Amino acid sequence: MNFINDAVIYNIYPLGFCGAPHRNDFELTYRLDKIYDFIPHFKKMGINTILFNPVFESTCHGYDTIDYRKIDSRLGDNASFKKICDTLHENGIRILLDGVFNHVGRDFFAFKDIQQNGMSSIYTNWFHNIRFDRMSAKGDNFSYEGWAGHYDLVKLNLQNNEVCDYLLDSVKFWIDEFDIDGLRLDAADCVDIEFFKKLRYTCKSKKPDFWLFGEIVSGDYNRWANAETLDSVTNYEVYKALFSCHNDKNYFEFAHSVDRQFGDWGLYKNLYLYNFADNHDVTRVASQIRDKELLCNLYTLLFTMPGVPSIYYGSEFAIEGKVQNHSDKDVRRELNLNSLENPDMRLFEHICKLSKIKHSLEAFKYGKYKNENIQLESLCYSMKTEGQSVFVLLNQSGETRNIGFNTGFNGVLTDVLNNNAKYDCNGYFSIDVEPKTSKILIANDGSFAINFDEDYSICVENNSKKENTPIQLFDIEDEEEIVVGAKYRHFKGNEYEVVGFAKDSETLQKMVIYKALYGEHELWVRPYDMFKETIERDGKTIKRFCKIDN
Repeated sequence: MNFINDAVIYNIYPLGFCGAPHRNDFELTYRLDKIYDFIPHFKKMGINTILFNPVFESTCHGYDTIDYRKIDSRLGDNASFKKICDTLHENGIRILLDGVFNHVGRDFFAFKDIQQNGMSSIYTNWFHNIRFDRMSAKGDNFSYEGWAGHYDLVKLNLQNNEVCDYLLDSVKFWIDEFDIDGLRLDAADCVDIEFFKKLRYTCKSKKPDFWLFGEIVSGDYNRWANAETLDSVTNYEVYKALFSCHNDKNYFEFAHSVDRQFGDWGLYKNLYLYNFADNHDVTRVASQIRDKELLCNLYTLLFTMPGVPSIYYGSEFAIEGKVQNHSDKDVRRELNLNSLENPDMRLFEHICKLSKIKHSLEAFKYGKYKNENIQLESLCYSMKTEGQSVFVLLNQSGETRNIGFNTGFNGVLTDVLNNNAKYDCNGYFSIDVEPKTSKILIANDGSFAINFDEDYSICVENNSKKENTPIQLFDIEDEEEIVVGAKYRHFKGNEYEVVGFAKDSETLQKMVIYKALYGEHELWVRPYDMFKETIERDGKTIKRFCKIDN
């Protein structure tokens, strides 16, 4: 199992997030240390992976790299970033960095050498189309290829083995120094496929579950994501459908897009794509969607469709921002939790719930997508594994809509998004869905529920060991009647002492760890709710475990 199947990603554009000056003044400032204040926020949201857009020394916006092996002075230094990475890992949060390998800035050492030494420079073959018979658009005594016509971004020659070795050595440095867990590959559609093959081998040799995904705006995703190159790509196709299906009152757009990708004949049913509602290059979703009351439905789609959901920093509060006049400044603004303007706390709490549901249900990690009932303003689809069936229902209209569908199931449907409401089901099922809301119904025997009141905990695989060992990453406080250190008698007579609490690494279900007071003092584990439940025995209602007074 790759960690990404259980990931909820928080995407940060660090220079904007920290309020750094647009142009690098090279004055060392530890602005990124503010990330420590966000860790409780990440935990409440169930965030277990952070994607940092460029963090390395650059001239302006991060994508004009000066030094691949030095943290940008506006953010901190290598030592401070290493401490950040260590702290995030200690809190169960993995780290993805932005790998900008298609181009560098004009202040990059190899390009500066050509400026100084001309044709005698040893780096003349490090870049695309260097010519000394004409001047550049920037006034150099030579010309070169800028990425997409931007001459501040000098295109690297990735068919040069020296360039490839330099970049791959830089990635190995990032893994060794910062213990990163994956990379976003910027402008992946412009990067030589052969370089991605080398990159994959390099990264997977050091970390087998290292995750690589490329920024791809259009085209066949299988070209870049396959067994030889990248693991995944950015899902721009569904990015548009997420907001436009609500703006146009047309759930067919979303349903057919996702079915095209992940249905029975889906093009990408073997890929786990990177899904997002906005990022540092596009207008924030709260400024895209016309009816902001539908943002909750939009994020329901994002969290329950196949793939990994990513939240762009601040969008959990419906912060607005537009790309306008060819400027991204408005969507890359600073974020401080103590100075939010009109935050949408309803949306924030909804996302927190969705995140816990995503972590709790295997169908949303490994399930197969199927459209069950599509209407212009209402939708039902299922996500199913061999052992679990979940139905997602949405109504974007201003009126209550009755949605019916065939479940193929006899038992109970539990709406884990709405107070664990339970409904008897016998094959075909229909239910009223309130205006501009959604439901998430899991088929079960009536015992399943998700508790949103208890503390949230994240368990990940321990990278410091060769074996995959689930670890508890922070204390789980218990405010109910079960007490650590207290003694309890089982209804059959045996006595035990509670020694602690834990979370199931797959379902995040809260568990009680207890040891026998007699005999060989074996350790036992039981679901928390089962430990404290009452049972019926010999016509009487009794506690399963009764506390023994000392």
